[in-house]
Amino acid sequence: MSSTEAPSSAHPPTLRLLRMTLHAMFYALLAAGLSGGVHPADLVVGVLLALAYAAGGLPAVRARRPVTWLWLAAVTVLWVALAALDPAAGYVAFPLFLLYLHLLPPRWSLPAVAALTGVVVAAQSTTPGGLTPAKVIGPSVGAVVAVLTAYGYAALYRESSTRQRLIDDLVRTRDRLAESQREAGRLAERQRLAREIHDTLAQGLSSIVLLARSAESALPPGGASAAARERIREIGGTAADNLAEARRFVEALTPPSLRDATLPEALRRIADGVGPVPEVELRIDGEPGPLPVETEVALVRLTQEALANVQRHAAADRVAVTLSYLDDQVALDVYDDGRGFDPEAAPAVGRPRFGLHGMRERIAELGGDFAIESAPGEGTAVAAALPRGGAVR
Repeated sequence: MSSTEAPSSAHPPTLRLLRMTLHAMFYALLAAGLSGGVHPADLVVGVLLALAYAAGGLPAVRARRPVTWLWLAAVTVLWVALAALDPAAGYVAFPLFLLYLHLLPPRWSLPAVAALTGVVVAAQSTTPGGLTPAKVIGPSVGAVVAVLTAYGYAALYRESSTRQRLIDDLVRTRDRLAESQREAGRLAERQRLAREIHDTLAQGLSSIVLLARSAESALPPGGASAAARERIREIGGTAADNLAEARRFVEALTPPSLRDATLPEALRRIADGVGPVPEVELRIDGEPGPLPVETEVALVRLTQEALANVQRHAAADRVAVTLSYLDDQVALDVYDDGRGFDPEAAPAVGRPRFGLHGMRERIAELGGDFAIESAPGEGTAVAAALPRGGAVR
């Protein structure tokens, strides 16, 4: 509110307007006090007071609290001197009241306001008619109004700051969500490409290699067949090279956690990266065995999304991740002891369910089952089951 505050760009428009009003009030009251019968000494002190007040906007004054207090003391001394020379300048005390109440803690600001009120009353007592009740009541009421205004401004400032922090948090959350969705889209596209390359291009090249070897072995030795055998060998070699390149491309599109690691090892790395709160325990049931790449990727992404939701929303102490290898299925269960929620209810503000929806769709595309069980205060369980042989196409 004072000249010593942060730049106005850091404040909402209403608060900037209040600050500007305060400064305008100070200079208006100072000009009014000096307007009638100005003596040279009054004018000199008044100009010095105006310049000192304006200096409060300098960065050097705003940067450190001791310098700010020295500035406030200098403004006060100049105002007292001006009030002693011209009692009409005593009305400048009202914006000074607000300045004290804003810059000083209550244990200092309230006594300072009382002292300034005493100076105004003393200055008014030197005017014609001497000290009268009106000359005491007027400044006192002004001081009370200033105190109430300052406390009202403080409440407005706190509310406005809180609202601004909430807006900033919402903007950051929106940006993080947008980035998360973009990243999820990129990962989904990479996985789709890997799956398509594996299921179509790589399989086709593999068939070409096998057919070329079969054709080469079927040709009779010698004669004109030698040239055909050489061409078939070249076809097989070219197809083998391209098959190796396709497999390297599929490997590059595979999530980093699954590179050079089995699915249980990848899940353990993910679980170890969550703690210490919540504490994540990983259990493996059954005999681990090979799974299709798309199945492993889906289970890794499901684990990452479920644990991320626990960290963001559940306020849980413990999480149990269980990977079960069954006869014809592989199942993943993630249970937390957090606050839980109602899966059928509309998402609360700030808790979108895009991640849950994406998990459900991913598992469904692979021919699996997906379920969420939760209730307020009872934790949450996320379960998925996929066929061990991959999706039925």
